[in-house]
Amino acid sequence: MSWSKQFDNLCDWYTHLLKNSPGNTIHIHVLGNTITANPDNVEYMLKTRFENFPKGKPFSLILGDFLGRGIFNVDGDSWRFQKKMASLELGKLSIKSFAFEIINCEIKDRLIPLLSSFAASQKEQHRVLDLQDVFRRFSFDTMCRFSFGLDPKCLELSLPMSKFATAFDLASKLSAERAMTAFPLVWKLKRALNLGSEKQLKKAIKIIHILAKEVIRQRRKMGFLAHNDLLSRFMCTINDETYLRDVVISFLLAGRDTVASGLTSLFWLLAKHPNVESEIRREADRVLGKNQELTSFGEMKELHYLQAAVYESMRLYPPIQFDSKFCVDDDILPDGSLLRRGTRVTYHPYAMGRIEEIWGPDCLEFKPERWLKDDGVFSPENPFKYPVFQAGFRVCLGKEIALLELKSVALSLLRSFQIQLATRPHPTLRFSP
Repeated sequence: MSWSKQFDNLCDWYTHLLKNSPGNTIHIHVLGNTITANPDNVEYMLKTRFENFPKGKPFSLILGDFLGRGIFNVDGDSWRFQKKMASLELGKLSIKSFAFEIINCEIKDRLIPLLSSFAASQKEQHRVLDLQDVFRRFSFDTMCRFSFGLDPKCLELSLPMSKFATAFDLASKLSAERAMTAFPLVWKLKRALNLGSEKQLKKAIKIIHILAKEVIRQRRKMGFLAHNDLLSRFMCTINDETYLRDVVISFLLAGRDTVASGLTSLFWLLAKHPNVESEIRREADRVLGKNQELTSFGEMKELHYLQAAVYESMRLYPPIQFDSKFCVDDDILPDGSLLRRGTRVTYHPYAMGRIEEIWGPDCLEFKPERWLKDDGVFSPENPFKYPVFQAGFRVCLGKEIALLELKSVALSLLRSFQIQLATRPHPTLRFSP
């Protein structure tokens, strides 16, 4: 309990321990959890000995009611099948173009008008806008349209909250709380007796499943071959409606809060570093033309400094601060750490971004230039040094679309508005699980 006296976030305490540990690896005995910030260990877990470090049954059990048999909650053949199917679809130019259209439509028709309306009223009322809430609404709208072909309209000027969005938020929150329970038996008992938070979770999941089932039924009735959303594409391969629902809900969960978190920390950093903000604008004017809009998915590839700023933001504030696997058989990590079978093994991207041996003495600085070559071209790092999108065999399949979303919003808002931080008592970001 003592960490909170010195640190704002639990992950900052873990970072402190990892930085001061030989090999950048620690073991939390009471949790049976080995935590590492060593790139060699990360590669060993996610690639070299991938089969020995699955998600594991404890993780699958926690999210099983919410995600069912979706790609983020399974291992083995089921995971391989979904990965192959999703890789084929998400790698197509047509799906990227479809995502580009949805994102741009949401920005032009909802995000820009919302911020313009707020800016006009703010002059009179001196109000503060919660950008995190705006970005969560934006990412929920875009991911629903991309995944289901469904528009919840959460970002309209009145800022409504759909029944689906409310249920999805609650299911995400309560599922996360299961993972934080010191004694798993507590939530399992509450679920068996249908009490408290588990009763709420059951109701929220029921709402999500009813809506998903109705969307699938309507899509089959209308015909799905003419639609471009993920649901329609997956319906060509999967007939089992429950399985189909689980797959699509998993993608919706993966793309919603991660993108919103990435945008929130990016704008928080840009507001504190106006020089970076100015350079993004200059690059856009040079590449696209002054006051000219982005017109295609391909044009985004020429904005190297913008890409560097997004990567640098996520180096310091990865949307997912840590990720865990479970060790199937006894093993030894490259740094010599011994692992007993059943041990939870966690790699920590947040801590890795703050270790000098990995990123140099300026690792705590927000410095997009570290990602650029001498000619100003973006140059990615070893993914096991920067596992923000995971790495190896389980690397994020939606990485390109997530980056497109982050960069499109950043570009549009920075060229249209001046965004300033409201005064807050805490100088650092504080994380929710």
